[in-house]
Parts: sequence; structure tokens; C-alpha cells
Amino acid sequence: MSDYDPYLWLEEVTADDAMAWVRARNAEAVAELTGSARFAELRDEIRAVFDADDRIPYIRRRGDMLYNFWQDAANPRGVWRRTTLESYRQAEPDWQIILDLDELATREGENWVWDGAAVLRPEHRFALVNLSRGGADANVIREFDIETGSFVEGGFELPEAKCWMRWIDIDTVYVGTDFGPDSLTSSGYPRIVKQWRRGTPLEEAVVVFEGKPDDVSASATYDPTRGFERHFAARSIDFYRTERYLRRDDELVRIDVPDDAETDVEREWLLITPRSPWTVDGTTYPPGCLIATRFEAYLAGSRDLEVLFAPDEHTSLSYHSWTRDHLIINTLHDVQSRLEVLTPGPSGWTRAPLPGVPAGQIAGITDTDPEESNEYFLNSSGYTEPATLRRGDLSAASSPEILKQAPALFDTTGIEVRQLFATSADGTKIPYYVVGSGGPTLLSGYGGFEISLTPSYLGHVGRGWLARGGTYVVANLRGGGEYGPEWHSQAVKENRHLVYEDFVAVAKDLVAQGITTPGKLGIQGGSNGGLLMGVMLTRYPEHFGAIVCQVPLLDMQRYHELLAGASWIAEYGDPREPEEWAYIKPFSPYHNIHKGLKVPPTLFVTSTRDDRVHPAHARKMVARMLEQGHNVRYYENIEGGHGAAADNEQLAFKWALVFEFLWKTLT
Repeated sequence: MSDYDPYLWLEEVTADDAMAWVRARNAEAVAELTGSARFAELRDEIRAVFDADDRIPYIRRRGDMLYNFWQDAANPRGVWRRTTLESYRQAEPDWQIILDLDELATREGENWVWDGAAVLRPEHRFALVNLSRGGADANVIREFDIETGSFVEGGFELPEAKCWMRWIDIDTVYVGTDFGPDSLTSSGYPRIVKQWRRGTPLEEAVVVFEGKPDDVSASATYDPTRGFERHFAARSIDFYRTERYLRRDDELVRIDVPDDAETDVEREWLLITPRSPWTVDGTTYPPGCLIATRFEAYLAGSRDLEVLFAPDEHTSLSYHSWTRDHLIINTLHDVQSRLEVLTPGPSGWTRAPLPGVPAGQIAGITDTDPEESNEYFLNSSGYTEPATLRRGDLSAASSPEILKQAPALFDTTGIEVRQLFATSADGTKIPYYVVGSGGPTLLSGYGGFEISLTPSYLGHVGRGWLARGGTYVVANLRGGGEYGPEWHSQAVKENRHLVYEDFVAVAKDLVAQGITTPGKLGIQGGSNGGLLMGVMLTRYPEHFGAIVCQVPLLDMQRYHELLAGASWIAEYGDPREPEEWAYIKPFSPYHNIHKGLKVPPTLFVTSTRDDRVHPAHARKMVARMLEQGHNVRYYENIEGGHGAAADNEQLAFKWALVFEFLWKTLT
């Protein structure tokens, strides 16, 4: 195939001809998939899941208050609200609404989507509120007074951009945004960090740090922990490599750790997790281990390092969370979580299991307040176990209390959960979970960016698929993080084919185990998982009966030129380099679809407002498939960002389309 691309015009996101094409495709998909009674039932049942009043309202502690963002049928755009712990313990907490996004959107005539808020410590009165138009990654940031429930007149504010702002103190912030020519990286993120003082024009903000044009981004933060106040700056060289600095007296002090290591500074401690073997003073530390050392001593040249966690063949570090006096680590043992409490003392670190973790469920820390207390919030769930939220205090000897329990959203009678292992082409064992027994099977996977897919309670999958007799399967592919950094790093760039071989191995194993047949096997994935679906479509179509490809990367020759694509070169490779394009091209779906290929029925779903993965990936692929006569349909939500939905109504509609397509195709 030549490099000529007849569908470049579809890269013009909101051009009239491109949007006319989108609306025509949408009309075709809607006409085909929404006319049945089943679609209406799916849409309404899934909407009821997303809007359920008895869902757990997950909270973040800020000072004495617990904050929550909530969307339901009465508040489709959502409300930001808060309450006390005492009130939260009640069945019906007394919520104080801080900001009503539906009211704000109506008053300002904007399609605002919530994207979080940074509350100023330790006062906890003012916040930097992030608002997105239609769910895009680009934000508007505005200073908000929590006590008065209003935006601060003349306060800190940034116009729409891929921007960020972080508190230093009540009158000062760090800011990164589009300051004009040469202020963004090739990935479209801020390259320049400025310090901005209240009451002065943004143009007068002082440059304090700069990254390089080909970096992913540059950033700065301030840690206000009493007695350990520090400024930090960082340049993200690529998706996995970062240079980190302590900013002290306007001087930058390099934190001398490997670029590909993860670091965390908390009080007197520096934690380091290398992503590749790291040799220090004759000792080699393995990828994925967790190392502790005293921060100031390390800066001064000490290399007194203590390993707090070492991975093995079956166990990896998932993440860690600090409380005031303790460190909680969550590890995955064959994709099942284990939590421990580590405590530093005069004789070194001690460890003990975290109490109250249910056996057989995936549990995780949702919030801690390390500046003030040893409190933690622990959420646990499984594929068939609704979530439970507990609160514990490591200063007390008691077990954590149950604060909230989510309701069962679908009937699990006869639905079993099993973990099986497939053997990939190179002999590697690939774990996967099977939920349900009998009926058509839906297989999902991701396999990228060191992201782990762990068991969780998915009400929309339960209602739309499992409770109707389907079987749901999740594959834990290489490229993810289920077994640590090496599980990911062995499947990047020229070894990307391992991800796809792993997925096909799971598909084949499902058939060999008698769980399904190729004609009854549907697959679904989004973003990097959408690329996975595109590869299955073009290289392994005979193994599947239906494919759902959501917000995907597909044109791997131009992905680095589209929106944030340049930031992923460390994952996929650089198509501008001939030797790298040689291994990328065989797995570029847009370049491998052809008329003679027999592909299963396929549904593409994306969003006009996705400013992370360009909608043209899906648009161009579908245009080419239609030209070649393939069985394909397309739906592009005009709003929604990378999630392809801006509110619960749109989210329910999208998932109803997906499940209706799968039921119609596989049964």
C-alpha cells in the first residue's frame, strides 16, 4: 500500500464535510441498533446502574470534611459536595452542595464536565476547579471559594488549554499552559513552568523551569507538609522517563535516580521503584522493587538503601499509600491483591498484614491523609461482589469499620468466577478471568502502558451482559503491569507482537476449554485496547464473531502527529524512523485492512471531543472499510472526551449500543 491517504480530510475534527460524514454514519448505526425493545431495556437498565442512588459516594478527606463528586438522574452533570465523617456514617448523609455543575452550565451556557479540584492546604477554603468543555482533556481552571460557594472574582484563572495549576500558598501558584509560541511540547502539553502571584497578569508570571520541545511535559509542585516544605520540578522526557529536581532557594538540585524510576518523597523518606535493573555500590536492585532511603541524606550522597519489597515470578508491587506514620503497600500475586502495613522505627522497618481485607477480593486504598493522621479508606470488590468501603486507623488496634456497602446490581445466581492461564506463542503463561458460564462470550483486554486489569464489580457489564446469560472474560496481557515493569517492558516497540499473541492465545484457550466457539466470541477494547482490537481485526479475524473497537489508535504511521500521540513513542516506536516503521507497520490496522480480508461484524465508537486519541483514527479506518465492502458500523458521540460520554445518559446509550450490537451479532 502506498503512503497516499485519501481520508486525511477526516482529520479535520469539526470541518463541515467531516461532521457530515460522522452524522451520516451515526444515523446508520442508530437506525440499525436502537430500534429493538432489547436496546431500550439495555439503555434503561444501564442508566439505572450509573444513576443508582444507593451507589457508594466515594470521598476524599480535606481537613475536617469529606468531599464527593456525584452524578445521578437529577444531577446529570453532577454536584461537588461535602460532609463530615459523623454524617457520612449515616445512611443518608447531610451533604453540603459546594458547586452545582448543571446550574453552572445553564447559567454560563457551557457544556461543563467536571475534571477535579485542588484544595489549598492547610486552610482548605480555596480550590482550583478544573472544568472541561464536553469532556475534553483541555481544561478551564478557575479559583473557587468553598465557604461562599462562588468563583473568586479576579482570582486565579486559565482559559481553555491542556493546562495545569498547583497551589504554593494562598497568593502563589505554579502554572503550565499554552503561553504562546514554543511553550508546548511536541505532545501538546506545557513545556514551561511559571510561578504566578495573585493580582498580577499571567504575562508577568516568572519562568522557574523549562523542559525541552520533544519532552512529553514539564511540571512543578509544592509540598506544604509542616516541617518538610519543599518545591519540586520535573521534565517528563518520554512516557516512562523523568528527570526530577528539588527546587531550593531558586536552585535546581537533581534527584539522582534512574530516569525510568518512580519516586515518592514523603516527610524524611525517599521511595524509589526502578523500572530496569539498577546497580548501586555493587548491589543490583531488580525492576519493580521498592527501596526506601532518607531523602536529605540521599541528596548529600548517602546510598543507604533498604528494600521494602522485592518482586518474584508471581508477585508485583501495585502501588503504595502513606499515612502519617505508616506505609501501606498493595501487591498483586497472580492478579490478586495483598495489602501490608510497613512502619519505620529505630531498628528499621517492620511489616504486618493490613487488617480487614476480605479474602478473594481485590482491595485498594482510596484515600489517606498523611499530613494529619493514620486514617485510611479501603475499598474492596470482585467481579460478582459489590463494593464495600471501610475506614481504618492504624493508630488504633481495632479492625476497620464498614462505612458503606454497594447494592447488588445484577443477579449472580449460577455465575462463577475462575482464573485460568493460556500459553502464548513463546510459552509464557497468560492469566485471564472467566466470569459466568455458557452463552456468548465477551473478551476484553488492554496490554499497554503498565496498566493492570484487576477484578472489580462492573454493574453495567452485569446488567447488560452477565445477567442476560453472557460470559465475560478479562485477559491480563503483557504490556500491562500485572507482574511488574518487566511484564510491560518486554512487550513494547519491536516486541509489541507479544501483546497480540497473548490475546489470541487467550481466545484459542477459551475455545479449547469449551467455554465458547469463534462464532460466539466477541471482543471489546478501548484506546490502546482499541488498537488491540484493530490488530485482531486485521491479523486474526477468524478467531472472533464480533469486534467492538472504542476510541482507538489505528493509523500508526501518523499517530505521533495527532493530538497527544507523540507522548506514546516510548510505547510503540517512532514511525519516522525506517527501522522502527518496519516493525510498527505490520500492526498498523489502517495499513493492513484490505478488500480480500474476511472480517467479522465490527462496531467502532469514538468521540468528537476526544483530544487525546484523535477521532480520525476510527473515522479513517471505517471509511476505508466501507470502501472495501466490510461489515462495519460507526458511532461518534459529539461530546465526551476520551471516555466517549459526557454524562450518565450518554454513557448508558453508548454501552447499550455496544451490548445490543454484541447480542444481535453473537446470538
